[in-house]
Amino acid sequence: MTFHDTGLAEPLLRAVAADGYSIPTPIQAASIPHVLAGRDLLGCAQTGTGKTAAFALPTLHRLAAGTSVPAGRGRRIRTLVLSPTRELAGQIHESFRGYGRHTPLRRTVIFGGVSQRPQVRDLEHGVDIVVATPGRLVDLMQQGCVDLSHVEIFILDEADRMFDMGFLPDVKRIVAKLPRQRQTLFFSATMPGPIEALANEMLVDPVRVRIAPERQTTELIDQSVCFVAKANKPRLLIDLMSSQAISRAIVFTRTKHGADRVVRQLS
Repeated sequence: MTFHDTGLAEPLLRAVAADGYSIPTPIQAASIPHVLAGRDLLGCAQTGTGKTAAFALPTLHRLAAGTSVPAGRGRRIRTLVLSPTRELAGQIHESFRGYGRHTPLRRTVIFGGVSQRPQVRDLEHGVDIVVATPGRLVDLMQQGCVDLSHVEIFILDEADRMFDMGFLPDVKRIVAKLPRQRQTLFFSATMPGPIEALANEMLVDPVRVRIAPERQTTELIDQSVCFVAKANKPRLLIDLMSSQAISRAIVFTRTKHGADRVVRQLS
C-alpha cells in the first residue's frame, strides 16, 4: 500500500512526497481510510509509530474537501486536537502546517508558559485547526476567547498521559463544550480503567486500531525481572539501590503521584 492508495487529496500527497514518504506506517494504513469515511476511531499506539500523520492527513483532507473555506474572521474552529504537553502540541502543529501547506487551511497552537496574546490574536483572526494543551485552552475558554461550537473533528492524543498529568477534569470540561455531532479520534498508548471509560463516553461505534511497537532489544543491555508483591516493592528497590553494582539509576513510575511516593520512600 502506498499513500496514493489511501484516497488522500493531491495537495496532501504532494506534501507527503516532498517530505520523502511514500509508504504509510501500519497505523497510518489502518487508520486513514476509516477517518476519511468519518468514523470514530480508538487507536492504541505509542509515540513513534506515525500516529500524528494517521490523524492529521485525513483530517486535512476532510476539512479542505467539499466546502469553501471562509476568509479571515469568518473562519470557525473546525478541528480541535488536545495534547498533554507543549512540546508534543508544537510537534503536532508543525505536522499540520507541513502536510497542509498546499491547502488554504489555517491553524494555531495554544499552550501555557508563554504569553497568551499571540494565541488570542490568531483565534480572533480566524483559524480552522487548533492544537492545544488542556490547561491553557480552559483558561481561554473561561475568558470567552474560544468558541468550540463548530468543531467537526475532535482528536485526543496521548490520553493516558493526560490522565497521569491530572488533565482529565479539564478534558471533560472541554468535551462538554463540543457539539454532540462530531467525529472523535482517540489515541492512547495504554488503556487503564479511567481512560477506557472516557473513550466509551466520547466515541460512537468506533473502529479499533491497535499497533504493537516494533522494538528490537540491543545485545549491549543486560535485562532482568523480579516478580515481587506490591507491598514488598519499596524494600526491594531500596535493596537494589544500596548494592554496589548500581551507581546511577533512573526509576520509572506509572504516575506522577507514584513518583512522589517513591521519592519519599527512598528518602
